[in-house]
Amino acid sequence: MDWLNYHHLLYFWTVARTGSIARASQELHLSQPTISNQLKTLESSLGVKLLERQGRRLVLTDVGRTALRYADEIFRTGRELQLAVKGMAPGDRLRLSAGVADVIPKLVAERLLRPAVEASPRLTLSCREGPLPELLAALALHELDVVLSDAPADESIRVKAFSHRLGECGLSFVAAPALAHLKKRFPRSLDGAPALLPSRGTQLRRGVEGWLEGQGIRPDLVGEFDDSALLEGFGRTGLGFFAVPTVIEAEVCAHGGVQPIGRIDEVRAAFYAITVERRLRHPSVVAMAEAARGATFA
Repeated sequence: MDWLNYHHLLYFWTVARTGSIARASQELHLSQPTISNQLKTLESSLGVKLLERQGRRLVLTDVGRTALRYADEIFRTGRELQLAVKGMAPGDRLRLSAGVADVIPKLVAERLLRPAVEASPRLTLSCREGPLPELLAALALHELDVVLSDAPADESIRVKAFSHRLGECGLSFVAAPALAHLKKRFPRSLDGAPALLPSRGTQLRRGVEGWLEGQGIRPDLVGEFDDSALLEGFGRTGLGFFAVPTVIEAEVCAHGGVQPIGRIDEVRAAFYAITVERRLRHPSVVAMAEAARGATFA
């Protein structure tokens, strides 16, 4: 079996990234003839041309562009390996740095992360909350191992990330006892009723507004919030009705002093684990995903 020489691949990858053998030689601290000879050796072992000269420039061939994509993946995986084992001697605590998009209800985040903690008794869990673009930027810098979101990574955000679907559920509309009368004639009772909604642009906001519009219902919007905990806090005071994923309806009602007024399945709340890996590798993230796809959203 022929084995790939990863030193030769590194030289090719560096030349392709920097755009020239001269700049690659500076970065690798090697002479230009050495890099040039190693590139030729790599091309000879693969039996293809990876780079060709156009004037004074070196440009990638079609095969070279394919090779570069694989090299990106190989060296990114190598960096992940270094970060994963850095400082982890036998007996050291495993660390999981998780980002939680601020639109995700805290009870959903806790339910998703709990299996990760239970799977690793010596786990140190670090949670960071914020807007999804900010969390994805931290993920790209390997400051986070995973980001929990209600939507897959947006292709408009220039971060190479992979969205792993964890599960989905319907929505429950809940309200404080002062608005318990909304349960009668649901959903027509919501027409003109005070409503609390997530901020514009979120998946839940789009889903709820689209459903209300389709039903011909126009509630009175009295509040919109970036933070789900703040929204629920005002909901407990009776300021307006609000929607939560059905998977946490029981906990919200038990601890929040609110009660269900209706449920719908036409709008689905979906949740994702976003990583820089095509396949989940962190043992705690794997445990979280397996639990979510099994018991949590079964």
